[in-house]
Amino acid sequence: MVLPHLPGAAATFSFLAATIIPSARALFSDANITDRAVHLPYGTYINHCYIPGKVALTFDDGPYMYTEELLGILDQYGAKATFFVNGYNLENNEWLLQRIINEGHQLASHTWSHAELPILGYDQIVDQMTSLESAFVDAVGVVPTYMRPPYLAVNDYVLSVMGDLGYHVIGASIDTKDYENDHPDLIGRSVAKFNRELDQGGTIILSHDIHEQTVRTLTHIMLDEIYERGMMPTTVGECLGEDIWYR
Repeated sequence: MVLPHLPGAAATFSFLAATIIPSARALFSDANITDRAVHLPYGTYINHCYIPGKVALTFDDGPYMYTEELLGILDQYGAKATFFVNGYNLENNEWLLQRIINEGHQLASHTWSHAELPILGYDQIVDQMTSLESAFVDAVGVVPTYMRPPYLAVNDYVLSVMGDLGYHVIGASIDTKDYENDHPDLIGRSVAKFNRELDQGGTIILSHDIHEQTVRTLTHIMLDEIYERGMMPTTVGECLGEDIWYR
């Protein structure tokens, strides 16, 4: 199932997340960040890497028909990524979740039904997270400690609930908008946006493994550019220097 993206209300919440909600990056001095593991507070919005020279590749909404191909591409480049999974495409694809973990990538939550969390009540938010947790346990035997809110839509209340549930809340500082450009004649727009926001210091890249052009065109170009700049494409957890990805 291909999902709709960013309703108007969610755009407002996404803007708030990027401008009003403080990033956890402020809790750490760049001078003190190394490759050692750190322990970050749950329920804090994070949209940048903390380890210099690392860039986080992230793919939302899978697993899907292109995910296996994407894993092959990542292996070819020696790159790692974080996959934010929801419940829509899990049926008959559980084996892909296991492969993601086995190959050193990071598995994370994107809610059960790609819900716009700020318009939900407490019990509904909890249900979105715990329903997917049950599916994770059935498929791979673990529950992630990282999540990305659909549409990047968060507010203080959602962050509080995620803190209660033990989740790091991950946004993005490079949004490729690949879902708007899934055509050979359009994907160049996502390439240009990626390059522009990488130039501006972005380090957590948002893209989707449910789109053909993302996997077959954009990913190659992003990886080539990242390596050309002497940077390392990796998971969100690794680029934060945090090693508790599951419980």
